[in-house]
Amino acid sequence: MTLVSERHPVRALGLFAGAVLVTAVVGSLFSVSAGSTYMALEQPSWAPPAWLFGPVWTTLYVMIAVAGWLAWRAGATRNELALFGVQLVLNAAWTPLFFGLGWFWVAFAEILVLWLAIVAVIVAFWRRSRAAGALLVPYLAWVSFAAALNVSIAVLN
Repeated sequence: MTLVSERHPVRALGLFAGAVLVTAVVGSLFSVSAGSTYMALEQPSWAPPAWLFGPVWTTLYVMIAVAGWLAWRAGATRNELALFGVQLVLNAAWTPLFFGLGWFWVAFAEILVLWLAIVAVIVAFWRRSRAAGALLVPYLAWVSFAAALNVSIAVLN
């Protein structure tokens, strides 16, 4: 059984884009004042400016959606696609924990689980489509950086 009829790959791409869009919207609901909150926090000297997060995440979300679609096109199993969904849920959960609730240490624990989920998705997708796996590597790199920033902010605040 497939996610969407194989005769409708554009529809499937729309489903992946929609799933990623929901992830982004959930995060944005809790990050309305994230810029000012971020600037008010004690930060490490290497923290990026607040304006950088929007363009980076927009680019990454496009890459995540395309990676999911490529893996689906290459025959990803239901379990592999479920794992993809799990990492989207974990992605969406981080912003409310960090910015919405200010639970920096809980957010750090959660981002570590997200990191592991991303690694698992990369491994699973790489077996199906090297392009799908490769598209997720910058996401893993950014989440690694975000985890380091998260823990630094938790320590400083």
